[in-house]
Amino acid sequence: MRIATVATGGIGGFLAVRLGLAGHQVATIARGAHLAAIAENGLTLDGPAGAETHRPWIATDDTAKVGPVDAIIFGVKGGGLESAAAACLPMLGEDTVVVPFLNGVEAADRLASILPERHVANGLAKVSTTIAEPGVIKQTGTFNEFIFAERDSRPSPRIDALRAAINEAGSSAPATDDIERDVWAKFVLFSAMSGVTAAGRCTIADIISTPQLGHLFRAVLAETASIGRALGIALPDDLDQKIWASVHDMPKTMRASTAIDLENGRPLEIDWISGAAARLAEKAGVEAPMNAALYALLLPHKHGR
Repeated sequence: MRIATVATGGIGGFLAVRLGLAGHQVATIARGAHLAAIAENGLTLDGPAGAETHRPWIATDDTAKVGPVDAIIFGVKGGGLESAAAACLPMLGEDTVVVPFLNGVEAADRLASILPERHVANGLAKVSTTIAEPGVIKQTGTFNEFIFAERDSRPSPRIDALRAAINEAGSSAPATDDIERDVWAKFVLFSAMSGVTAAGRCTIADIISTPQLGHLFRAVLAETASIGRALGIALPDDLDQKIWASVHDMPKTMRASTAIDLENGRPLEIDWISGAAARLAEKAGVEAPMNAALYALLLPHKHGR
């Protein structure tokens, strides 16, 4: 397949290396020092099994140089969606699929307001990665799962092709019969992970060992799940309990990207996480005091230092 990663951050970079080493043509869209390092030395994935490096088919900040591709792995920060979506236009062929792997539950709708709707799918990523230094993607832990589908969750050859490519490259891309449910299930977890680890400047170990933090975390899980159900999402009744049980098996040093961005003085995605939960709760006619409070606590840091 001919695949582009927009942009080539933690998620895009992870898949760019895996898919490239599996023999696919991958165009990495990046900028600045990260782009320069990829162009000169290739893109390196530093994971639990060691470092792997792939030299992409194209490394550029000009999507017009890439031309039409079969699939676009779309993984940018929420605030950069509009400009990154517009940059995808020169790479759209007749049947190109754009798969968003963003935090939150609104990315597919936002993309479909900019790109032709027939090109937009929906998806979520379960992987802990970050740009460790220009040209190097660092993976924490071994888990990596990418769930995606057409927005109506119906089977399609282009989704099947990308799913097969990711599975054959050594990652996991399971099929789903309800992508909206799956995206919301991750959002339930991430609303708590993001809000609590950022506002509390803490880790999973702190949350598990501090009863008050654990209570807050569970309250946010339950609140966000109730918002989804109020909007008609088919979330399991015991979703928040199962997520809380799974938290105990997560790496003890784990925290959300929001917490890492806060520590490093970078802009925060809170408008698409805690802020989105509060906004969607209002739309659904339910209360979301926990998410609203976390959003308020993080709001002064929204634009970074």
